[in-house]
Amino acid sequence: QVQLVESGGGLVQPGGSLRLSCAASGSIISIYTMTWYRQAPGKQRELVAAVSSTGNTNYAESVQGRFTISRDNAKNSVALQMNSLKPEDTAVYYCKSNALIQIGFERRLGDYWGQGTQVTVSS
Repeated sequence: QVQLVESGGGLVQPGGSLRLSCAASGSIISIYTMTWYRQAPGKQRELVAAVSSTGNTNYAESVQGRFTISRDNAKNSVALQMNSLKPEDTAVYYCKSNALIQIGFERRLGDYWGQGTQVTVSS
């Protein structure tokens, strides 16, 4: 199937920066939209940023102007550059890929999730 591995989380002071990365591997034919979500304790998971296969992006209003999503189609990867971080950005960040995969003689389209990476913004 598809495995997504995230990296780059950690502890950072308010105003600092972090860069998250997510790499997909497996029997991938094509990856369409790649998305970052986050979930803070006691809150629902929310969309942070998304990028289409053609490079179109959209962002949550709360991160607009501070976060930048990018992807490398050749490497099946997506990154999230996070600047001017705030305590309210603290959450577990997950990447999701909408991908077409090959399973035996079948092709299957589905959403695949990474395991999450913790981002903590605190002084």
